Amino acid sequence: MPLPHSFSLLVLGLGSTGADVAAWGLSHPERVTSVTVLGGAGSAPSDVSRSLEDRGATVVLGTEEVHGSYDVCVSSPGISEFSSFFASAAAASGEIMGEPEFAWRLSSARWCAVTGTNGKTTTTSLIDHLLRGAGLGVRAVGNIGTPCIRAVDDAPEGSWLAAELSSYQLACTSELHPRVAVLLNITPDHLAWHRSHEAYVEAKLRVFANMGADDLAIVDVEDPGVAAHAADIFTSGRRVLSLGLSDPGTPDAAFLRDGVLTVRLAGKETALVPADDLAIRGSHNVVNALAASAAALACGADAPAVRTGLASFSPLEHRVEPCGEIDGVLYVNDSKATNTDAVEKALTAFPGRDMIVLLGGHDKGTPLEGFSERVCERVRAAVCFGEAGERFRCALEEADRTGDVDIALADDLRDAVDVARSLACRGDVVLLSPACSSFDEFSGFEERGRAFKAYIEQLRCALGRGGEA
Repeated sequence: MPLPHSFSLLVLGLGSTGADVAAWGLSHPERVTSVTVLGGAGSAPSDVSRSLEDRGATVVLGTEEVHGSYDVCVSSPGISEFSSFFASAAAASGEIMGEPEFAWRLSSARWCAVTGTNGKTTTTSLIDHLLRGAGLGVRAVGNIGTPCIRAVDDAPEGSWLAAELSSYQLACTSELHPRVAVLLNITPDHLAWHRSHEAYVEAKLRVFANMGADDLAIVDVEDPGVAAHAADIFTSGRRVLSLGLSDPGTPDAAFLRDGVLTVRLAGKETALVPADDLAIRGSHNVVNALAASAAALACGADAPAVRTGLASFSPLEHRVEPCGEIDGVLYVNDSKATNTDAVEKALTAFPGRDMIVLLGGHDKGTPLEGFSERVCERVRAAVCFGEAGERFRCALEEADRTGDVDIALADDLRDAVDVARSLACRGDVVLLSPACSSFDEFSGFEERGRAFKAYIEQLRCALGRGGEA
């Protein structure tokens, strides 16, 4: 149902999402009668809180106790739906929702939503790139960096919002109805927030909850995590496109035929570009490109524009991003790979080349048994570093039953690069794909990736711009 014509607004959280929702409410006094922001237990006065107060918001800091009653509550994605903070706000509000749900109810644009454990940002960025190249109005929003609410007033009716949606954001949706939606994969993640893998999966599948025969749900049927929930996805009255590297034989599908990306919509096939022409590397990125292509065509992009866009799309920062050669060794920044599934996908990106992988950082306690075996099958060497380094080293040594993999331990990221350089031979790839968060040494994966690239550039400069000794 639409939001009330006039309502009081409660905002949980004072991060960028909460601040943007509050700012929208303050900018629309014709609809929003009052704006109250609860910063949470750890919140303190800041330039953001003072600015909101100056504009007329009531800002309550240092507590998670909700007092009063409100028509609508919008909860920031960092606040779990299972927390007492969320429960207290829900009890005080006519309805509670996440920011994407709030924005969707206010928006006149059509939505193309993308979710999955890995690959969301690349796929969303590529959809945005393809639609722009086709001359369609589009804006990339959501978890990609721009809160959806920022686009509500600017997106003309009939334009598209390409929305990257995390499980946090989807968990608090009820009426969100994208016209096109993509589910790339499901592997265990964010269990502290969701409390269980089942709740995590349920949140992901909410992206399809309101879609029907006139919409298009795009799912990777070859992903085991997705396939395990096929009965919940392929429901009566919902149009689903089967995505994968092989042709599933269904009327709606995206796949490779003789190495060429191919999309079939309602039985009509469109051949696009050879997978080898993509600048984004790895089989996972072929799937991402197929998903984006199918979504773009479903949104109205023409095939020639999609072909041109696929060939011109460059790797995103921190996602299997080549960042220079030294002595004939290619260094690749995949700092965004903070879980084991992302690492395994990245290891497919450079077939035919020996690889040295850098693993470690802040230890998330991820089980490593099967992962370590698969890493040892694909790499010539591994350098483990940071807080998680010793546990990764032990797991890899136990998995390397033949002793063919060089396994080394380093203190920190820079030391790991130095160790990898000593192990590398001309033609090798040194891949930073840590399978860990970065908080033992850095503020986030972005800082870690940029530190890696800066050190590679420093080494290249020391050796001369060509990186040759």
